[in-house]
This record gives sequence, structure tokens and C-alpha cells, in this order.
Amino acid sequence: MSETLVLTVIGNDRPGLVEQLATTIAANQGNWLESSMAHLAGKFAGIVRIDVPAGRVDALKTALATLDGLRVTAENAGNPAAAEGHRRLKLSLVGHDRIGIVREVSQVLARHAVNVEELNTHTASAPMSADILFHATAELTGAAALDALALIADLERLSNDLMVDIQLDESIRR
Repeated sequence: MSETLVLTVIGNDRPGLVEQLATTIAANQGNWLESSMAHLAGKFAGIVRIDVPAGRVDALKTALATLDGLRVTAENAGNPAAAEGHRRLKLSLVGHDRIGIVREVSQVLARHAVNVEELNTHTASAPMSADILFHATAELTGAAALDALALIADLERLSNDLMVDIQLDESIRR
């Protein structure tokens, strides 16, 4: 019998952090299933889903707590609801950087019961000017009954208010 755990990891970035984490997981018979990791402002952060034999969970948690320079938390993954019938959407946004863009877009998505599965953002200088542009891409899911036209209309209104370009596309259904 095994348990699925979700680990969150954060620490000052340096070479060898992923190897240190992977070695500890493997030493406790853990199987690395999926992960997302990033370097941001000198920090390393990640989220990892693993399977570990039920009898090794406590030993693994103890070993993870002793990793030098990393703070690791482990939670039981539980059984996520089946995503069958959900619609997959991809959102992209570009516009002049300003406070509140993510908040306002996420409010529209929440009103339409759209879940943000992945969000990536960054700022960059605009070509041919010193203006700073905000870029965002998001992988989203919505119920099969999602009124995509209403969502698009709300995002278009927001796009005009924020003076940003927002694009929403439906991708492959699950």
C-alpha cells in the first residue's frame, strides 16, 4: 500500500538542491511522479507529487525535515475529483504593467467558476520603448457547462478597462 504526497519545497537557490531532494525521496523508496520548480529572486521553490510506501511516510518526513537549506512540507494528496468533462482553456495577457492585473483577471475567472491550474507571469521591457509590459499565461479548466461566450465578454470588458490584450482559447478537452 502506498500513499501519494505533495511536497512543497523552498530555500535559497544553489546547485544540488534537486539532487538532494531526489536522493532523499529515493532513499525512502519514494517514486517521483510530477513536479514544477522555479528559481525566483534568488529562491528555489517547487511542488512535487510522489508515491511512497505507507510504512515509509514518517521516515521520509523526518529525512526531509533535516535537509540542509530547504524547508519541505508534505501533505497527503487525497483523491482529486475526476476532471472528465471539464474544458481546458488557455489564457494569455500582455499589457502595460500596473498593480491589480492578476487580481482583476482572477476575479473574472472565479465568477465563472474557472480554475487556474497553472499561472506564469513576468515583466519585460517593451520593444522600442522603456515601458514595462506585464505578461501572463494560464492553463485553466472550467465545467463542461461553462458559458464561454459570457466569459470572453467579461474578459474583453476587462481588457478594455485595463488596456491589456487578453486572449482566451479552448484547448484539447480532457
